[in-house]
Amino acid sequence: MAARLKQLFFASDSDTDLPDAKEKNVQIGEHVYVDGVAVYQDGNGAPVEQVSPLGYHVGWAGILFLNISQMIGTGVFSTPGSILRALDSVGLSILYWVIGAIIAAAALTVYLEYASLFPNRSGGQVTYLEQAYPRPAFLLPTSYAFFIVAFSFSSSNAVVLARYIYRAAGYQAGEWANKGLAISSYTFLAILCLLSTRWSLRLMNLISVVKLIILLFIIFTGFAVLGGGTRVKDPRANFRNSFDGVTKNGNGIVNALVNINFAYTGYANAFNVVAEIKNPFPTLKRVAPISLAIVAVLYILANVAYFAAVPAEEIRESGELAAALFFEAVFGKGAKGLPALIAISAAGNIMATIIGSTRNIRECARQGVIPFPHIWASTRPFGTPFAPILLKWALTCIVILALPFGDAFNFLVDLRSYPDSVFIFLMVIGIYNIRYRRRKEGLPQAEFQAWHSALIFSALVCLFLLIMPWYPPENGGDVSFWYATYCAVGIGLMLAMGAYYWLWVKALPKWRNYSIRTETLVSDQDGSVTHRLRKVPNSEVAEWDQTHDDAGNVLVESTTGITQADTRHLVKRVRVKDESTINYNVEEKA
Repeated sequence: MAARLKQLFFASDSDTDLPDAKEKNVQIGEHVYVDGVAVYQDGNGAPVEQVSPLGYHVGWAGILFLNISQMIGTGVFSTPGSILRALDSVGLSILYWVIGAIIAAAALTVYLEYASLFPNRSGGQVTYLEQAYPRPAFLLPTSYAFFIVAFSFSSSNAVVLARYIYRAAGYQAGEWANKGLAISSYTFLAILCLLSTRWSLRLMNLISVVKLIILLFIIFTGFAVLGGGTRVKDPRANFRNSFDGVTKNGNGIVNALVNINFAYTGYANAFNVVAEIKNPFPTLKRVAPISLAIVAVLYILANVAYFAAVPAEEIRESGELAAALFFEAVFGKGAKGLPALIAISAAGNIMATIIGSTRNIRECARQGVIPFPHIWASTRPFGTPFAPILLKWALTCIVILALPFGDAFNFLVDLRSYPDSVFIFLMVIGIYNIRYRRRKEGLPQAEFQAWHSALIFSALVCLFLLIMPWYPPENGGDVSFWYATYCAVGIGLMLAMGAYYWLWVKALPKWRNYSIRTETLVSDQDGSVTHRLRKVPNSEVAEWDQTHDDAGNVLVESTTGITQADTRHLVKRVRVKDESTINYNVEEKA
């Protein structure tokens, strides 16, 4: 029992010896196996790190709680009101949480197939899009890098965290007091993640257990309410004729679905840290569905509890404070301290998001599409993705300060969802693209294959979320500005991605008579491996292609050919052209 608890709260403690990481990452064989699995990936993708400079701190408990902690953030506590406003039906509002679980489960199978193909790559979406669409070269990596940098803020969760803290204290805070607390809280949590992955995972695991206890408390309290054991006079009032008055407005239906998806966001968070997991795919295949099932059951029962205790009209107007109304309805005005527990939940969500999304940014950098990739990929000085965490913190603070506090929550949820639906749709279609290419090249198919029904369902959901928001709402929407602003902004950003790509990869090289080639570099400080995109004069392209493979590794006959790059602390990675293989398994990682 003690050993289980230690594993639960203290993660999988396995640091990487940095000199050893450099030694093993500085060369690559003709064939690469990770944990006994052959790795086949397109050369334009971020180079394989055979040993992760970030270490191996994520075990089964880390996977479980990375997913749970990002899913159970503020959504189940804060969005029931907006969902009810959009649907006008208690019964349909509860049913939507079931539908959200089905949507997440279908999408999870897509992630599992990608993880079985690329079991040594962190980054989740960024990695899978890169491998699904290798041509045109750098288009998807460039587009996704634009997206992940522009949207690498966690402002909405920080905002709700601040509101729940003030509500627990019984203090009516003004706008700037809320902004100040949101920024200071986020800064504290970012510093924890910056200093140590191991200890931030430990704290996140502990907070995740608290989250589960909070939801179980709400659920069992809801059972007591339904049984007539509390001060609530008519706990079944909201369930009578619960499907009456269902909205017929398409915009309201899709807005509710956006909020549901937001609440389930996190079911794939552990796929962002795959390279930091020992024996990754079997563990993900076992634990990731469990995390989603746990959260889905808790979400559905928690919403039943809300509607048992609080009149539907109050929930409809609750804004981001539906759970606080539940506590007050059951325990009275003296229950002001209970929302502090929800603030703890929001804090855990922020930590899980920082841990996962900074790996996204690092993987974009390793593709070479972000300036100074070795800086963004570096794990110095604390063994964490230092620069991505700083970027995420800075953008979060900017968004909190710049946007109106009242509409910021709904707008940010909607805005982030639109490009994300595009990328998830591309991921689903990309599965078929990868299957076709691997069959054509005679490569083995994935160990796990998503069902066609799940792929089709996921694609249809994405299309629904992309088309229906343009349908005008009956009441002007849930924000004070034009209802489709987030759609227009999302499309504008994607067009900007395409324009930047055309200028950088097509127009400028043609105008200045050079070609872009990848070069794989290894840091002699921490062993991190990155691509650098080189501008090779067209007169030298033939020579470059003769001395480098398609992934940018130097072609030599033995490991004695390692050369220093023209950048300090970076060396060129070489590809050994004999029959040897490189196979780093679980024991060597530990």
